[in-house]
Amino acid sequence: MAAGNTKIQLWYDINCGVRLLRTDWTEDEIRPKLKQLLNELFNEIPSGVGRGGQTKLSKDEIMELLAKGSKWSLERGYGIKADLDTTEEYGWLKQAEPGFVSESAIARGRPQLGTLGAGNHFLEIQKVDEIYDEKTAKAFGIEGKGQVTVMVHCGSRGFGHQVASDYIKLMEKKYGFEHLPDRELVNAPFNSELGQRYFKAMCAGMNYAFANRQMIVHWIRNSFKKVMGSDEGMKQVYDVCHNIAKVEKHTIDSSTMELCVHRKGATRSFGPGREEVNEIYQKTGQPIFIPGSMATASYVLVGTEEAEQKSFGSTAHGAGREMSRAEAISRYRGEAVAKEMEKMNILVKAASWKGIAEEAAPAYKDIDEVVKVSDKAGLGKTVARLIPLGVVKG
Repeated sequence: MAAGNTKIQLWYDINCGVRLLRTDWTEDEIRPKLKQLLNELFNEIPSGVGRGGQTKLSKDEIMELLAKGSKWSLERGYGIKADLDTTEEYGWLKQAEPGFVSESAIARGRPQLGTLGAGNHFLEIQKVDEIYDEKTAKAFGIEGKGQVTVMVHCGSRGFGHQVASDYIKLMEKKYGFEHLPDRELVNAPFNSELGQRYFKAMCAGMNYAFANRQMIVHWIRNSFKKVMGSDEGMKQVYDVCHNIAKVEKHTIDSSTMELCVHRKGATRSFGPGREEVNEIYQKTGQPIFIPGSMATASYVLVGTEEAEQKSFGSTAHGAGREMSRAEAISRYRGEAVAKEMEKMNILVKAASWKGIAEEAAPAYKDIDEVVKVSDKAGLGKTVARLIPLGVVKG
């Protein structure tokens, strides 16, 4: 089904994604200052529902940001060029049309740039626990067990949520949703006027999220420099996104077709040589990150040609929830969860006890099993296993 004949669907947290930084530090070097580091990161990077950021943008500035993505952040001193070289799409969607975004979305997005958010969003200091593919790991900058990494999971905040809310209402009005099992499955023909307006507004949301994560990475480096005395060696491995739709070429029944590929709860997993893969990873395939919960492992994988044949180059984006947030809150107390994590040598810093309770490890599927399925199915080959030392939650 060609892109022009298909539908485009919506979701709220546009371009939620995961970034990973590698460092030259080991656990032994970080551990004595771990609590100080978490406090600094928590203070430097606002987290929690509705929290505003450090930046106060004019409307003209945010419109420029929506057009430029991570480039906008880099131009203002947030990060280094190598960050863009290791970001999906190089941190910029050229199809973005800020003019298709509502004033309400702009109003929500202006104060939230450079913030982590709440829910399953996190900032995590980790260590390398296992390496399964030494050659690929080395190409990613992962060099040995005990090496410290930093992982960030967040998206487009209230901006992306408002973009989706606006277009859900427009699509409901034009196309209705009575024939759908859930009103949030509402959609529009991709090449319709409304479908194209949403696609270009969604690309603006992707650019917002790229810029947001770029600024957070900058402040992560600042925090480590303040506490550890240096940010040398804190190189970005990659930024991979989910909750997106992209126009890509794929082979179906021996024919190459242009498709609109939706990845909701999924992340891209292209293998070596694929034209969309960043130049730095053309020989290896793109990095993939699959986080677990805040008390369990996260994994680094690499994309495969097999995934392109089986799943349009896609795999899971995380462990996925086993129980709802409401159920988790009814079962667990944040204070008890934090104490249990401390027994496991994992420190947690959060905006609320409620936020910790709803993200308790048993609320999520077994990350080891999720990754095993991806690996065995050839959707992403396992490269390394990371385990948490300290977690910042919204």
